Amino acid sequence: MGLHTLRLATVPLTFTSRLFLKPILPNTLQNLSLFSRHVHPRKPFLVRAFSASAAVQEIPPTDSSAARPQWKAAIDFKWIRDNKEAIEINIKNRNSNADLGAVIELYENMVNLQKEVEGIREERNNVAKKMKGKLEPSERERLVEEGKSLKESLVTLEEDLVKLQDELQQVARSIPNMTHPDVPVGGEDSSAIRKEVGSPREFSFPIKDHLQLGKDLDLIDFDSASEVSGSKFFYLKNEAVLLEMALLNWTLSEVMKKGFTPLTTPEIVRSSIVEKCGFQPRGDNTQVYSIDGTDQCLIGTAEIPVGGIHMDSILLESALPLKYIAFSHCFRTEAGAAGAATKGLYRVHQFSKAEMFVLCRPEDSETFHNELIQIEEDLFTSLGLHFKTLDMATSDLGAPAYRKFDIEAWMPGLGRYGEISSASNCTDYQSRRLGIRYRPSEPLQTGPKKGKASLPATKFVHTLNATACAVPRMMVCLLENYQQEDGSVVIPEPLRPFMGGIEVIKPKLR
Repeated sequence: MGLHTLRLATVPLTFTSRLFLKPILPNTLQNLSLFSRHVHPRKPFLVRAFSASAAVQEIPPTDSSAARPQWKAAIDFKWIRDNKEAIEINIKNRNSNADLGAVIELYENMVNLQKEVEGIREERNNVAKKMKGKLEPSERERLVEEGKSLKESLVTLEEDLVKLQDELQQVARSIPNMTHPDVPVGGEDSSAIRKEVGSPREFSFPIKDHLQLGKDLDLIDFDSASEVSGSKFFYLKNEAVLLEMALLNWTLSEVMKKGFTPLTTPEIVRSSIVEKCGFQPRGDNTQVYSIDGTDQCLIGTAEIPVGGIHMDSILLESALPLKYIAFSHCFRTEAGAAGAATKGLYRVHQFSKAEMFVLCRPEDSETFHNELIQIEEDLFTSLGLHFKTLDMATSDLGAPAYRKFDIEAWMPGLGRYGEISSASNCTDYQSRRLGIRYRPSEPLQTGPKKGKASLPATKFVHTLNATACAVPRMMVCLLENYQQEDGSVVIPEPLRPFMGGIEVIKPKLR
C-alpha cells in the first residue's frame, strides 16, 4: 500500500469543532504551518554505532521534490567502516535491507573528494600569497588565470561533495541500531519468554469476545463509526467511556509516583521528526498518516513528539534522567493488517495511549530499560491480568531498538495472547538524529595555553520508550477476562475510584 494522505478542510466559525479530517476538493485546501548508576554489562556492548561528536544540523526546508535531505544525522561513518563485519552480521540478523556496501563506498569516495577539495584550497591560498608580492605583469597575469581556474575547479568539486554527502546521509539512515548481545537471533518465534505472571482464568460458562460484550452491554459501536469514518474506527459509549478515562487516570497516577512528569503532546508533527525517531512516514506500507500538501503527519505514538521536545539541545548531566509519561491519541494506517486476529478493538486506526519516555546517560540506559518493563509488569499485575514478557528476537526489532521487551496478555474471548505493551532501549540511535546531547559534570579541562580551560565534550543521551496503557487492547483484556455468567463485567479494584463508584457494568434494561 502506498502513501496515506489526509486533506484538511477549513471549518466555518459557527461550528463547534475546530477541525474536520475528511476528503475535500483541491480548491479548498489550506496550507497549514503547523519534548546514576553505572551498569557493567556481562558482554561488551557495541552501542557507539553511528554517532559522531557533531550535533545534528537542521537544513532549511526545501521543495518536497528536491533530493536534498532536510536534516543530517550525526553518523560516525568511520566507525561504520572500521566495524563493518559486526554491522554486516547485525543487518543480516535483523533482516534489514540496509546496503552497507554502498555506505562504505560512498564514505570512501567522500573522504577522497574532501582531500581533493582541501588540496585545491591549499593551492588557492598559495596563489593568493604569491599575489601579495612584487611581480612582473606577465607573472601576475599568469597567477590571476591560475587562481580563476582553481576557483572554478573548487566550485565544481564542492558541489559534487555536497551531493555525495547528501547521498551518503540518505543511504546510511537505513542502517539499524546495533543489537544487545543477549537478544535472541531469528524471527518472532525465536523470542524468549523472560517472565510469566498468573494463569488463564477458567470459566464455567460459555464466554464471549469483547465485540459481543461491547454490543450486549451497549459499550462499543463499530457500525456507526464505519459509516462515519470507515473500517477500524469505533465509538465508546456509556461505562466504556468512563473505563477509558479510568485506565488513563489510574495509569498516570501510578507512573507519576515513579518520578515521571506528565505531558500531553501535539498530535500533528513535522515529517522530519517522525524520520528522526526512526520511522518512515512516506515509505511503502507506512503506518503513518501524512497530511497532503504539508510536511506534517499524524503521530502513531507519543514517543515522537516527546522525543522532539529536547531536539537540538545540550542538557546538563545533573538534569538527567528526564522521565515523561505522555498522553496522546495515536493514528495508524495498519497497512497490511487483516484477518480475525485484528478484529474489533485489537487493531484500530485511532486510539488513546499513555507512553513513558526516558532520556538518560548511556551507562544508565539498561537500568532504566529494566525499570520501564518492571513498571509495566506491576501495572498489569495490579489489574489481575495473565501475561508473559518476551525478549524480542532480532528480526522483530524496529530500526531504533537496541533491545525490546514485549508483554502479551491472555485474551480469552479471542482465544490467544495479544501484545498490550512494549519497552525499547534505543540507545543513541534517536538522539544522534534529534541532536540531543548532554555535557558531563566534569571539572574544566586545562588547555595547552596557560590559564585556558575548556568544557568537557558533549555526549549523546540514550532514549527509551515504553507503553504504559494502550486503551483499546486493555479494554479487550478487561472485558474478556472479567466477564460474568449473567453477562456483566466486573471492574478491577484499582480502577473503581476512577469510575465514579461503578463496580460492575451490567446489561441495560431494554
